[in-house]
Amino acid sequence: MQIGLFYGSTTCYTEMVAEKIQHRLGAVQVELHNLKTSSIERMLDYPILILGISTWDFGEIQEDWLASWDAIDSVDLSGKVVALFGLGDQQGYGEWFLDAMGLLHDKLVAKGCQMVGYWPNEGYEFEASKALVDEGRLFVGLALDETNQYALTDDRLDAWLPQVLEDAVALL
Repeated sequence: MQIGLFYGSTTCYTEMVAEKIQHRLGAVQVELHNLKTSSIERMLDYPILILGISTWDFGEIQEDWLASWDAIDSVDLSGKVVALFGLGDQQGYGEWFLDAMGLLHDKLVAKGCQMVGYWPNEGYEFEASKALVDEGRLFVGLALDETNQYALTDDRLDAWLPQVLEDAVALL
């Protein structure tokens, strides 16, 4: 089961999380793609996608994702199984925590993707987020805050990845 992991990373934190995911699942199973050098069309090569995106400033999309944003509309991703992970700063930018992940989720749902990997919002302190569903109980993907909760990232990955794989396999 080949997984394409696509990410955009300005300050290397999203890239480091992507590498942690690849290490946990194995380089044979997970192929990394930095959107700075990889095209959105490469997503067509995989039945399962894990996408990493960070939110910048006041709810803005990370620059590599922003450069590829319109290209998503021209690629047929319907039926793809997709899990998201997002990075944000819940204390410094609590009004926009993980908004970019929520915007990406909505774009992919509209394209017919099968989303997996929803994550409970327990253990976070923020004001608002476009990445919440189920009456605000769940994030649309794994929520990470490398600024304020760095020490929780590994445990969150260890809990989230088996769930993603189980749900993905059930949909294939």
